[in-house]
Amino acid sequence: MLKDMTLGQFFPGNSVLHRLDPRMKLVLTVLYIVTIFLAKNVYCYLALLASAVFLILASRLSLKVVLRGIRPILFILLFTMLINVFFTKGNDVLFAFWRITVYKEGVIRAVFMALRVTVLVVGTSVFLTYTTSPIVLTDAIESLLSPLKKIRVPVHDFAMMLTIALRFIPTLVEETEKIMNAQKARGAAFDTGNLFHRAKALVPVVIPLLVSSFNRADELATAMECRCYRGDVGRTRFVRMRLCTRDFVALAFFVAFGAAIVIANLYLPFGFAV
Repeated sequence: MLKDMTLGQFFPGNSVLHRLDPRMKLVLTVLYIVTIFLAKNVYCYLALLASAVFLILASRLSLKVVLRGIRPILFILLFTMLINVFFTKGNDVLFAFWRITVYKEGVIRAVFMALRVTVLVVGTSVFLTYTTSPIVLTDAIESLLSPLKKIRVPVHDFAMMLTIALRFIPTLVEETEKIMNAQKARGAAFDTGNLFHRAKALVPVVIPLLVSSFNRADELATAMECRCYRGDVGRTRFVRMRLCTRDFVALAFFVAFGAAIVIANLYLPFGFAV
């Protein structure tokens, strides 16, 4: 169900990840993404899987919540695996029929790519949206990009738009669920018929959703104007972000983790490389 999606949601808590400085979270997220794409063999992917489990435990989030966050990307995972299975050539043939040949290397590559995407989604979600509120995330993005203000880049506007987009993902999902339930009560069928009929049945959902989104955006703009919102001109902050010891410890840990992945690629070449 759409209401089970956790993409973009924030879960308040008091874990180690919740208490990290949001600016450091952004830096660690970028470092973690780079580390994921540096993985080249079996040992590296096992380490990535262990790191994802560690992040879930450190955030004190329910495993059910994290698994619900993976559900929207199941189609992408399946599509990625199929592409790698059928288009990767190798030496060991596992299955051959007509013009379709499946190699052992293709299957292993498909598993590794699916694992890479899963760890990427879990890691970035736990670091950012699950453990960081949208308002704090806005301040962190603006703080990191503040040097660009000297060349007249609208950093505050960019951060605000990004945060509003993240904030309204759960709202739009809930709105879509309500519209679909209303259409089902009127006899609409979204899970029957061929692909064309299903796509056609979504038209009565998309149009009201677009109208509702534009109305909600207009109401938000009016509310911001009524509160004399003028961007970052003369703006002060009630809470000032400060880096502390745990932030530098986390940075050192992830730098060491990235270095370990690089060393594993060089000195532990056993396993299928991707």
